[in-house]
Amino acid sequence: MTATTDKNGEESPNSENGQETEAEEAAPSDPLAEAKAEAARMKDQWVRTAADFDNYRKRSRKEVEDARKGGREELLKEVLPVFDNLERAIQSAQRATEVKPVAEGLGMILRQLLETLSRSGITKVPAVGHQFDPTVHEAIQQVETDDQPPGAVVAEVQPGYVQGDRLIRAAMVVVAKPKPKTNGEGGEGSGA
Repeated sequence: MTATTDKNGEESPNSENGQETEAEEAAPSDPLAEAKAEAARMKDQWVRTAADFDNYRKRSRKEVEDARKGGREELLKEVLPVFDNLERAIQSAQRATEVKPVAEGLGMILRQLLETLSRSGITKVPAVGHQFDPTVHEAIQQVETDDQPPGAVVAEVQPGYVQGDRLIRAAMVVVAKPKPKTNGEGGEGSGA
């Protein structure tokens, strides 16, 4: 039997059924199994943390890329009206012969701007002569004509632009529709 000192400084004998037995009961029954279980739990936690971090990194990259694209689109939306005004100025200046050099200068600016946009992956939406596509065209008017098939774009009021597969601005267009058919020769229908 062993003796221990209690709080009061008195020695008290430890019986085999006393503190030693309680310590043995608190000790793990199989330390190796518990260590393996703890290692498995820690590994699982590590794998989950690594996956969460990888997802966070991917999400962050996507958010940064989306912010870049959004910023470029906002800038482009501001530049496009200037671009439209340059096109209109060239059209007006070409009709007045005394301002021909001005028109040529504006033409150079326009070409330079088009090249800049092209380098950024921005292109005009095809319009006149193409079939109306509601995903890239905005119809602002319809005209009756037999010269173009129904649904064809016959005029472009304002060009549209795409960057890759993203629409920046839809083209405002005039779309062909068939002329109403008349019965009989040169007159209205017989109304039978």
